[in-house]
Amino acid sequence: MQTVIIGSGNVAYHLAKAFVSNTIPLFQIFGRNEQELRNLSEELQVPYSTKNLSDADLYIICVSDNSIEDVSKIITNKNCLVAHTSGSLPIDILVGEYRKSSFYPLQTFSKTKKMDYRNIPFFIETENNDDSKMLCNIASSISENVMESTYEKRKYIHLTAVFACNFVNHLFSRAKEISDTQDIPFNYFLPLIDETVQKIHEFEPKSAQTGPAVRNDKRILEIHEQLLKDESLEIYKTMNHSIQKMYEL
Repeated sequence: MQTVIIGSGNVAYHLAKAFVSNTIPLFQIFGRNEQELRNLSEELQVPYSTKNLSDADLYIICVSDNSIEDVSKIITNKNCLVAHTSGSLPIDILVGEYRKSSFYPLQTFSKTKKMDYRNIPFFIETENNDDSKMLCNIASSISENVMESTYEKRKYIHLTAVFACNFVNHLFSRAKEISDTQDIPFNYFLPLIDETVQKIHEFEPKSAQTGPAVRNDKRILEIHEQLLKDESLEIYKTMNHSIQKMYEL
């Protein structure tokens, strides 16, 4: 089966590497950024193009959510399967007479960060059982965690990911801003961060909660609030209120 990956960003980069490292044939990488495509082509020994989209049985669109619809229009083959990798968009965002699907890897990707693809969950949505079986087989060649999903469930999967990843990373950024004001190296906090994440491999997140809010330590909460201002203060108050509400304090 001939497969083409469309895109040159982080998801396209890692998905192409996952295919090649697991000996899944990849026929072409197609996109707009020629330098990025050339680099990936040389690394993986896969042909690339910015102009001529090859005929294929499967196209996987790995572009930003706001570009998926336009990019899908360039695929004119009516006898192929097209999958996007978005966590939040329906498969009917794809414009064409081909078969439509979603091939969603649940992970945050950066080109400079090596990844263990076996641990990345893949969520599959298709229009028929044959396509579902095919995409699940491909995903299972990459990962040990593959699941069929509806669009409704996938929206909640992506929402959960935003809370668990994007919001948490933003809090790391805010935390570093605070430590920087006092010339405290942020790497001193990495063992604490690592232990916090490791704990939820063994405990439910709710039972692992610590800190002044869950203890309802009003004195410490007030001291902290006096040290903060603007957006960081609002985040601090909002988070503590949420913690207290969860534990009914």
